[in-house]
Amino acid sequence: MDNRPQWGTRAGFILAAVGSAVGLGNIWRFPAVAYENGGGAFFFPYLFALLTAGIPLLVMEFTIGHKYRGSAPLSYARLSKKYEWIGWWQVAVSFVISTYYAVIIAWAMSFAGFSFSLKWGDDPEGFLFGSYLNLAEAPGQVGSIVPGVFIPLVIVWVIALGVLFKGIKKGIEIANKIFIPALVILFLIIVVRALTLEGAAQGLDAFFKPDWSQIASPKVWVAAYGQIFFSLSIAFAIMVTYSSYLPKKTDITNNAFITGFANSGFELLAGIGVFAALGFMANQAGVPVSEVVAGGVGLAFVVFPQIINEFPALNGLFGSLFFICLVLAGLSSLISIVETFVAGVQDKFKISRTKAVLYGGGLSAVISILFATQGGLYFLDAADYFINQFGVALAGLVEVVIVAWVLKELKNLQNHADSMSDIRLGGWWRVCLGIITPAVLGYMMVQNIITNIKDNYEGYPTSFLLYSGWGVAIGAVILGFVFMSIKWQKNTLEIPENKEVSQ
Repeated sequence: MDNRPQWGTRAGFILAAVGSAVGLGNIWRFPAVAYENGGGAFFFPYLFALLTAGIPLLVMEFTIGHKYRGSAPLSYARLSKKYEWIGWWQVAVSFVISTYYAVIIAWAMSFAGFSFSLKWGDDPEGFLFGSYLNLAEAPGQVGSIVPGVFIPLVIVWVIALGVLFKGIKKGIEIANKIFIPALVILFLIIVVRALTLEGAAQGLDAFFKPDWSQIASPKVWVAAYGQIFFSLSIAFAIMVTYSSYLPKKTDITNNAFITGFANSGFELLAGIGVFAALGFMANQAGVPVSEVVAGGVGLAFVVFPQIINEFPALNGLFGSLFFICLVLAGLSSLISIVETFVAGVQDKFKISRTKAVLYGGGLSAVISILFATQGGLYFLDAADYFINQFGVALAGLVEVVIVAWVLKELKNLQNHADSMSDIRLGGWWRVCLGIITPAVLGYMMVQNIITNIKDNYEGYPTSFLLYSGWGVAIGAVILGFVFMSIKWQKNTLEIPENKEVSQ
């Protein structure tokens, strides 16, 4: 008998999956990546990557979770005992990400408050790194805890762990039914306002104008696959975990298509809003849009405050709405990330959900304090880069190679998905996962390794990167094998009957 908790509704699962996929990267990574890789022309490789890697991988992870009814480590152990470590590796990657992701949400929470009085003044960059973060002089220096970051960080963890304590149906599902509609409505208000600003058309022209000469560049295709891969929460152990809470009768393939297209739809919306605002900023400064384009932390916490300063009316209101959107997008993703190790610990050690949230979430919250110190931004930057490039992307490559080529499980997984779904997968699915995805991810990985051996990331000292970057990425793999060495309790690896139960 399967006593696993379940989603209350199909919509609840889809909103949770979309909530996990739609995170900070959709708002601050996608617009810049699209612009730098051919503008409107980028959408062709992007759509191709979504259909040949994003959705096929979502289907695979949804199917593994649904068929084997467990957290990522338990599902991989049931697939093959030898490869349980992949599940733990992905859980360790999620654990690392949760520790610093919470801090970025805390920044956004602070800036939502700062917006009302435009506290950053005429120099948002100086305010961010100086007054707010009180940034240490050099990478590796920890310094003291920054109260302005630490206090909202505590609030972030209280909300996230509070939701997780309530469980799947009464916690995660209800939270996403509030967060995701609220996020979309608030972001639509921002986009509509941005579109009415002087210079918005100039920004949209820069965003959508296709540069077809870039289509032939391998760099552009790799960027498209990378964006899809990092955006959809693939290889984080999240989608395997979430799908393990699905009832017996569920349309796996359809759910994957809805999740994939909903995530991409929000990315496109974000691109329109961001570039309309950048067009306004360029217009105000009398410079081309290319001079004001930015991505990541710089876009959110430096460029957007500059744009908000220039708003003709209601600056504080629209500023706070933007940062509230970052908080909502971040919280829905953080909750999904923490759920992966909560579920893994619960399955492995047979402890209550309350204890798993307390131990797993509590440890992550304590470690996250490191990123709330004066040197926190340097540690965050290095950990984020290396755990994504050599954690998420590499784990995804290993996952798909082992499932497709070593265990040769694609046909079995396809049969399970087809038996549940209205859309039948066909041979294209196996070709995508067996050939296209491993080839592209493999190429990405080789290029990343060559780049990082030739030049230190961001010019950071080698000694700093060895423990804050490479050490973190390698440590996640080692943890995978450490946890695999702990024996499962009796009968845990038996695959339960796929019966529907209430939570």
